[in-house]
Amino acid sequence: MILKNNLKLLLLLLAISSAAQGLTVVLPPYFAQLFMLACINAILAVSLNLVNGLSGQFSLGQAGFMAVGAYTSASVNVFLLSSMHGNVFGDQLSLMVSLVAAGLASGLVGYLVGLPTLRLKGDYLAIVTLGFGEIIRVVILNIQAVGGARGFIGIPNSTSAFLTTFILVACVMATHRFVLSTHGRALLSVRENEIAAEAMGVDTTHYKVQAFTVSAAVAGVAGGLFAHYLSYINPGSFDFMKSVEIVIMVVLGGMGSVSGAIIAAFLLTFLPEALRPLQDWTHVDLRMVIYSLLLIIMMLVRPKGMFGRRELWELYKRPKPSN
Repeated sequence: MILKNNLKLLLLLLAISSAAQGLTVVLPPYFAQLFMLACINAILAVSLNLVNGLSGQFSLGQAGFMAVGAYTSASVNVFLLSSMHGNVFGDQLSLMVSLVAAGLASGLVGYLVGLPTLRLKGDYLAIVTLGFGEIIRVVILNIQAVGGARGFIGIPNSTSAFLTTFILVACVMATHRFVLSTHGRALLSVRENEIAAEAMGVDTTHYKVQAFTVSAAVAGVAGGLFAHYLSYINPGSFDFMKSVEIVIMVVLGGMGSVSGAIIAAFLLTFLPEALRPLQDWTHVDLRMVIYSLLLIIMMLVRPKGMFGRRELWELYKRPKPSN
C-alpha cells in the first residue's frame, strides 16, 4: 500500500514537472523567465516557512543561505566538474551533484548558525540572522576566486523548468508530510507555546535547529538553481532586501501555510512586472509605491495573510457534523 501511494506521488511529480517544462516551451522567453524565477522564489518561501511559519521563529538570513548554495554549486560545477560538460547527460549530472553540494553546504552553515542562535527569540533572533546574511555577502564580496564584486560568470545554464518544478512540488509534499509527523507536531507545539512544550518534555532547541538546518539546505538548493539559470551571480543578488522579499512572501501567504507561501511568491514575482506598463504611461516609476500600498492594505484587511495557517485545499472543507 505504501509503495503504491509513493508511486502515485512520483507519477504526480513527473506529470506536474512535465507540464511546467511544456509551459516554458510555449510561453515567450520573457514570461518563461518570470515563471522560472517565481518557482525559485516559491522554493525559498517554502523553506523559510519551516522556520517563520511552522516553528514560530523569525529569521532574516534566508538570502545568506541562498548565497552559500549559489556560490557553492557554481564553484563545484565550474572548477571541479567542468570535464563533464559538453553533452546533455553530463550537464544534468554535474548540475545534480552541484545542487547536492549546495544543499549540504547551506545545511551545514545553517546548523552552525542555528545551534548557538536559536536559543534566542523574536527580535534578537532576527537581528542575529540579519547580521549573518550581511556577513556572508561581505565575505563573498571580497573573495576574488569567485569574482568578488564583479560577480561569478561562466556558470552553465543547465537549470530546467522540469527540475525546478520537481524540486518545488517535492518540497511541498515533504513539508506536508513533515507537519503530520511526530517531528512536525513537536515543532508546532514549540510555535504555539514553547514553555509548555518544554514542560511536556519536548527538546525545543533540537527541533528548532533541525527546522533551521533543513530550511537552510532547501534555500541553498534554490540558490543553486538560481545560479545555473541566470549563468551569472553577484553578491548584490543576495542582499538584505532579498531576505525581506522572502519574508513578505511567507507573511502575505499566511504564516504556516505552504500553499499560501507559493501563491504569494508567484504573485509578488509577477506583480512588479505587471505594473511596468504604468511607468510608460505616467513616466514615473510608481510600481514600488503601488506594490507597498497593496501589501499595507492586505495586512490591514487580513493580518494573518491570505490563508492564515490553512492550506489551499482546506479552505472549502466542510466542517464535520457534531454528534
